[in-house]
Amino acid sequence: MAQVNKTAIPMKKGKVHYEKGYIFTDSLKQDELFKRALKWFKIDVPNAEKIKTSADKTNGEITGTSIFKIVTSSTGNYYLVRSVFKIMVYNSGYTFEANEFYEKPIESGISNEYSKIEYRWWDYRQGKPWSAEDETLFKGIISDEAALMASLEEQLHNK
Repeated sequence: MAQVNKTAIPMKKGKVHYEKGYIFTDSLKQDELFKRALKWFKIDVPNAEKIKTSADKTNGEITGTSIFKIVTSSTGNYYLVRSVFKIMVYNSGYTFEANEFYEKPIESGISNEYSKIEYRWWDYRQGKPWSAEDETLFKGIISDEAALMASLEEQLHNK
């Protein structure tokens, strides 16, 4: 079984942590970028649900939760992967951060509770996957997080 690149899921202080800063060549103001970021919540992203939890226009910060559905088998098993994200906009750019990742298996015979993804990711990187579906799960996280970030980037670049 080919494994996911062990560095493909970014880590910070032992936790899954995505972070990327974007700088625009034109001089977009913080207020305009903030409006575009709020509008992004109304745009569909495949396999993802986005929930805005707070928006602070003065500081240019929007926080939210994303929930991805990652199908891991042909038998209908899937995982819900939940994370918290923060968008910080400023004049001519913004930063996106996502952390606090939790996974919840949806399959018969498995406890359907959320647990921190780091436990499973650690064991997987050590060559001790919890199930044959782990590789598909981690590839799904990588793919879905990239799609979420790309959709935000597209929204903020377009008028």
